[in-house]
Amino acid sequence: MKNARTSSTFLSVQGTSILKIVAALSLFMILVFSISGLLTSLKPQYRLMSSSVNQATINVNGEWLYQLMGWENHHFLKAEKKLAATPKLTSLVIKLASNINLNDPRSLLGRELPGFFQFDGKIVVAGEGTNYTNMPIESSPPIEIMKAEREAALQNLEGLEKPTGEKPPTTPDQSTGKRKLVYVYFTHTRESYLPYLKGVTDPDMAYHSQINVTKIGDQLKTSLEGRGIGTFIDKTDIQANLNKKGISYTRSYQESGSVVQAAMASNRDLQYLIDIHRDSQRKDKTTVTINGNSFAKLAFIIGGKNPNYEKNEKLARELHSLLEKKYKGLSRGVIVKNYAGSNSIYNQNLSDKAILIEFGGVDNTFEELNRSADALADVFSEYYWQAEKVNKDVDQSTKKQ
Repeated sequence: MKNARTSSTFLSVQGTSILKIVAALSLFMILVFSISGLLTSLKPQYRLMSSSVNQATINVNGEWLYQLMGWENHHFLKAEKKLAATPKLTSLVIKLASNINLNDPRSLLGRELPGFFQFDGKIVVAGEGTNYTNMPIESSPPIEIMKAEREAALQNLEGLEKPTGEKPPTTPDQSTGKRKLVYVYFTHTRESYLPYLKGVTDPDMAYHSQINVTKIGDQLKTSLEGRGIGTFIDKTDIQANLNKKGISYTRSYQESGSVVQAAMASNRDLQYLIDIHRDSQRKDKTTVTINGNSFAKLAFIIGGKNPNYEKNEKLARELHSLLEKKYKGLSRGVIVKNYAGSNSIYNQNLSDKAILIEFGGVDNTFEELNRSADALADVFSEYYWQAEKVNKDVDQSTKKQ
């Protein structure tokens, strides 16, 4: 009898302690929200902190609450054996207070190291060799480059005037006719490649108003249309527009977005939006050899803040999968960007068939880039015509019914 009373008293004390912990945690959360709400109201610049708190609370799901109830009554934990390991209270409190995940050092470093937040993306599908240490990097050009006050002399231009690479069939089996379905544009129009900039070795200086990513569009258009897919290339100089309007480089996507919207309004046939960029990573991370030929790797970037996120990601996954089958190692994978303070929309809210593609890095040549453009056109046409066949089969089936 005495042992039973002692056990009962112990359980009572233990239960009271857990209740106190839960109550303290609840009070702490209320205090955090109250303070962040007050600061946000007084000073708008503190909204980033509010966003951080919001991101942290997303992790407080049903499983956490279930575990809290299990600490009070162990019968809850016995009911479900598939639950993950019991979370540590210390980790939860730290994450709620600072949005720092002890299992992910990037959540701390991203706030302490300038520019480190650019690695704060989610690898949805990892290509060969892709991990969190070599994700695509987006860098801003120096002010003098943005204003075109200083531009490097050009070199190695022989043969760049004409598209090179694979010659697609002159008479495709299928065609979209006069309809232009693919819209290719360049938000960071002047992103260039070091092999063509005389005397330039600094990746941050790889920008030019003439030789840049827009030239990839020429090869991609030739290759897509050779496979029967009507393509429109828009080489609007977004940087020139920003300079003219006195707008900062950080507003590039807003500026290109207005250009895309105007194009879509004038051509209702446009379905696929492809924004071509150049990564700031070096050649060892952006180049692959396939069947003895050197290719510039491709990385698919999806904005996690746009309402078409899931469908855009699905398109990127499909293209990545096709590249893996036909050009093993060419795709670096599919990466979702959704960090505080970033754009993370990339105009992909304008269509559920919109993607951003990083073509190679600062050290790649147009010979490598053009091969990659041909490879992309190859798998894209396969994807498109297969999708068209499925749609036609569905339409015919519906009509018969």
